[in-house]
Amino acid sequence: MKRLVTLSSLIVIAGLLLAACGGAATTAAPAPTEAPKPTEAPKPTEAPKPTEAPKPTEAPKPDLLSEIKKRGYIVVSTDPNYEPQSFLNTTGKRPADTKCPSDQLTSAEMQGFDVDTAVEIGKRLGVETCFATPTWDAITAGSWADKWDISVGSMTITKDRQKVLDFITPYYYTPAVIAAAKDAGIKTVDDLKGKAVCAGTSTTYETWLKGEDLGLPAASIYAKPPADVKVVTLETDQECAQAIASGRKDFVAYVTSETVVDSNIAAGVPVEKIGKPVYSEDLSVSIDKSHSLPIDSLVAELDKIVKDMHADGTLTNFSTKWFKADLTQAPTK
Repeated sequence: MKRLVTLSSLIVIAGLLLAACGGAATTAAPAPTEAPKPTEAPKPTEAPKPTEAPKPTEAPKPDLLSEIKKRGYIVVSTDPNYEPQSFLNTTGKRPADTKCPSDQLTSAEMQGFDVDTAVEIGKRLGVETCFATPTWDAITAGSWADKWDISVGSMTITKDRQKVLDFITPYYYTPAVIAAAKDAGIKTVDDLKGKAVCAGTSTTYETWLKGEDLGLPAASIYAKPPADVKVVTLETDQECAQAIASGRKDFVAYVTSETVVDSNIAAGVPVEKIGKPVYSEDLSVSIDKSHSLPIDSLVAELDKIVKDMHADGTLTNFSTKWFKADLTQAPTK
């Protein structure tokens, strides 16, 4: 009995111990679920950059050629007293519909080889040709202040002139000669030693008489000037012939283009040619480098026109008309 009691006691005690252990072991509460991160709001879509408006096309910069075509006429400087190259047409009447300004001459009021050449250039540019008549030294000096556009005045191409003017292909070539008054007793160039000889101001004729550098190729110069010559200058070399015709005696001869001397003799001026040509001139259209508008396109267009006029015989026809000879071919010595 005692043993059974004891065993029962042990069982009870063990049961109590087990109960005690069971009460202490509790089920662990589950870890709290993390709250979901808030969904990020979508970034706003960037507005597309506005398309840049196309830049307006820049208007072409004005140049002298476009200005001439816009106004409808070209102003050409030339000499009104240089027969047969250029001189007044006393029977010509100014057209009522001309675009030429009132202080300029129209093609109807001028005539000559240079005039025909200038008018043809205007036609090929699609414009009217008008004429200004400044002094020769003003033309060769450059800095025309935009008073005229080009010169078609039988200007010789020289190194000094090329510093201030642009030139194109020569449109004709002439020999320079000496003409003396018939009553002066001059028969050779040497007879002019120590004598007074006339030439136009700022011409190559004046330069040659003074023994200065002509600025021409050596092959174009055929003779030296007379020794100790006294140079008398007038506004143009044509005036030298006219002075002799009027009886002026302070010089006995003059130097100019052979075309001018031939014209003087044909007109009855009492002069005769002395010796052979002294040099040859390459004569060209010229354009002022200091013009306020760019001139490159005009220079290129004029050069093309003159070459075309050589090729199609236009210049030869003009030369034959006014000089009775073709002076449009470069001379050979």
